[in-house]
Amino acid sequence: MDLPADIIIVNGSLITFDPATEGASALAIRGEKIAAIGSDAQMRVLAGPDTRIIDAGLATVMPGFIDSHVHLFCGSVELGYLDLHGVTGLAALKAAVAPYSDETPEDAILFAVQADYAILHADKTPTRQELDSVCPDRPFAMFAPDHHTVWANTAALERAGILHGGETAAGCDIVMGDDGLATGELREPGAYAAVLALTRHGGRDLAGLISGKDPVPTPNATDRARDKAALARGMHHCAAQGITGLQCMDGNFYQLELLSEMETEGTLLCRISVPFHLRPEDPLDRLSEAATMARTYTGDMVYSGTVKMFVDGVIEGRTALMLQPYPDTTDTYGDPVFSADHFNAACTAIDAMGLQIAVHAIGDAGVRRTLDAYQTARETNGARDSRHRIEHLETMHPDDIPRLASLGAVASIQPGHAPFGGIFPAGGVGKYLHPHQIPHAYPWTQLRDSGAAVIFSTDWPVIGVDVMTNIKAAIAPLDLGPDWVDQTQSLMQTLASYTRDNAWVEFRDHQKGRLAPGMLADVVLLSHDLTRLAPAQITEASAQLTICNGRITYQAQ
Repeated sequence: MDLPADIIIVNGSLITFDPATEGASALAIRGEKIAAIGSDAQMRVLAGPDTRIIDAGLATVMPGFIDSHVHLFCGSVELGYLDLHGVTGLAALKAAVAPYSDETPEDAILFAVQADYAILHADKTPTRQELDSVCPDRPFAMFAPDHHTVWANTAALERAGILHGGETAAGCDIVMGDDGLATGELREPGAYAAVLALTRHGGRDLAGLISGKDPVPTPNATDRARDKAALARGMHHCAAQGITGLQCMDGNFYQLELLSEMETEGTLLCRISVPFHLRPEDPLDRLSEAATMARTYTGDMVYSGTVKMFVDGVIEGRTALMLQPYPDTTDTYGDPVFSADHFNAACTAIDAMGLQIAVHAIGDAGVRRTLDAYQTARETNGARDSRHRIEHLETMHPDDIPRLASLGAVASIQPGHAPFGGIFPAGGVGKYLHPHQIPHAYPWTQLRDSGAAVIFSTDWPVIGVDVMTNIKAAIAPLDLGPDWVDQTQSLMQTLASYTRDNAWVEFRDHQKGRLAPGMLADVVLLSHDLTRLAPAQITEASAQLTICNGRITYQAQ
């Protein structure tokens, strides 16, 4: 006789993404897996004296959310920094920074996040002198939301040793002024790494992004404990959104070691994949480390198997790679991170190893270069079910939109990043694009209609990891006028792209992303029936109960 269920959820409005279980109202969990799905009466008979029975109150019960593009380590760390989202103007910035400075006297550098490119001016970015007036008595720096730019005051530049400039990797820039000194703007990780080294976690949270290598010096026991505590806070924050899975887009062995230790210690609240990050300065023989990662980390909770690369930067910093110069310039096309030959060779080598590729590509030329490399890899190695990904795709040439489906590539999209997503300023991106680029900017609908696989994520901490805010960006986007194409997604498309399809992209759709007997017990119970909420009111819903691997990881009070 089967053992009784550990948890039974009844009286639910189930969204299962499984044809065999559509219409069910209840499910039973035993151990790490879903034991059965059916009617309330059918599930109640599986109860024993110790079974926990939960009444869903007709609210949505569905697979746990999977965020397929996050930076877990730095997102977790940044929960403890000053958040400047919504702050505009010098007076408001000073008012925000002063009390935070008083609260953190022990920090070597006062560090803030979510500083908009137009935080001080509509037409230019902050200077070190302006930040000197904001924080005159100690080093101060602030991160742009996209994490591609840091602005630092004079004391921070001096402390980091880059006031007079310095060597940077390809595609990175310490912007210099006419006076021969740094202006305070540091574009891309290779330019701002020295500033991050001064922060609370010594830059360890972004080592996997900046170098793809383990932190130097090797973290001691105190460092490791501090880093794991931050990761634990971050995962609790994710579980409170109904998230059960995270796909990191930066990584190193250090992160994998910490997460594996946390799994053993019982503090791991989400399933997490961590990629190998190949940088443009890396020789291809470093890919042996990616193979070692994939062989070593193969569990159901912590695993690897993807190689992440950047092909360009971001539109607002004019570092996204474009097919023609930015509108207000005659010769600025953006910055290619890799040379085309090195990038093509890398993609071909990774594909031949049987690993998955994920490439950050935002500009129309960056996306084209990525598609060209995927095509070269396929022609060289032969077609296979690779599920290679392109991250962001914020502007595309119309000729390239159908190429994703033809190459079997995946469009990895962050709805909240779009100017019509309701999170960033609506006019922030359009001024950097030509009129003919706008109809093919953030082309979610065109990509989906072309037959391409479309997955959704946040890129936390670029925006918050909040699921419902991101869903609203997809199903109730702002109307920016006739120049912008309506990219509204349906609720079911969006939920599938946040669960079932995010499981599929990491080759784990046989284990999760659906509610069906035998699937891993990753489940979220929400506060409302999502299908009965108007799109604009979807943020009224929130996670009430999150279950990962059969374990309750969050319960609303």
